[in-house]
Amino acid sequence: MEPFFPPLRKSYYFRAGQHTLHLGQTTRLMGILNLTPDSFSQDGCFKDGIHDPQRNLDQALRLIEEGADILDVGAESTRPGARPVSVKEELHRLVPTLKLLSRKTKIPISVDTYKPKVAQKALELGASIINNIMGTTPDRTLLKMVRDHQAGIILMHIRGKPQTMQRAPRYRNLMEEIIRELQKSLEICLEIGIKSDRIVIDPGIGFGKTLQHNLEILRQLGELRRLDRPVLLGTSRKSFIGKILNRDFKDRLCGTVATIVVGIFNGAHFVRVHDVACSRDAARMADAILQLPNSNRAPHSL
Repeated sequence: MEPFFPPLRKSYYFRAGQHTLHLGQTTRLMGILNLTPDSFSQDGCFKDGIHDPQRNLDQALRLIEEGADILDVGAESTRPGARPVSVKEELHRLVPTLKLLSRKTKIPISVDTYKPKVAQKALELGASIINNIMGTTPDRTLLKMVRDHQAGIILMHIRGKPQTMQRAPRYRNLMEEIIRELQKSLEICLEIGIKSDRIVIDPGIGFGKTLQHNLEILRQLGELRRLDRPVLLGTSRKSFIGKILNRDFKDRLCGTVATIVVGIFNGAHFVRVHDVACSRDAARMADAILQLPNSNRAPHSL
């Protein structure tokens, strides 16, 4: 049997505001900071119903100390079945913490939102990336804000909306449809004037996908190379891991790590995670394998 050698990841520079990240040699970690009372993983920064920006900052600093390269801050739950919150409520949750983060942290801050008014305020307060879960139906107003602030944007694939996306999602050709819809979003971004080196794509694990769809995406993640953009993978603690392992959200770390390693071997440049320290170690091991010198790789893999 011939040895398996994962294909080398393509290198990119990802620019977001004043930040530039070199991608390809090492996997970048995006630490999750949920400012919600109803996150699916119950890690939202509410305690006894109280929202404490200082506690949120302390959690963010812990994520950075553990190795986060980017913070991804979300103030509206997008779990399956989640009800949308108003712009006013989302800003109420987001703004006090974002003000602290902008003053106390130096790494890029991503804000997980699809609402133009929230994105505008976030960019004004120092966020440099907008993580748009509605990336396949992008709002041009939001995209113009990203362009004008020279921010980065993450375009995620989704079918439907969080309230309805898990009601029997169907695809005729899963990866072809994901690629086609992400390609359309990429083209819109470029037409508006967002530079290609400020765009990341995300196949949207768990967003309008069945368990089998999620596994197939992981298996065929390398197909996204056709879009020639860095890839973000978000599998952390998600329900398909729980269903396979029969584990609740508190006990899905080992399953998450397995998906991270598979994702890295298949081309992921970023992984979005709750458990940064453990994910960092898993990513370092996977990266070390990918970085084996060419002399140690089979000739057919060069």
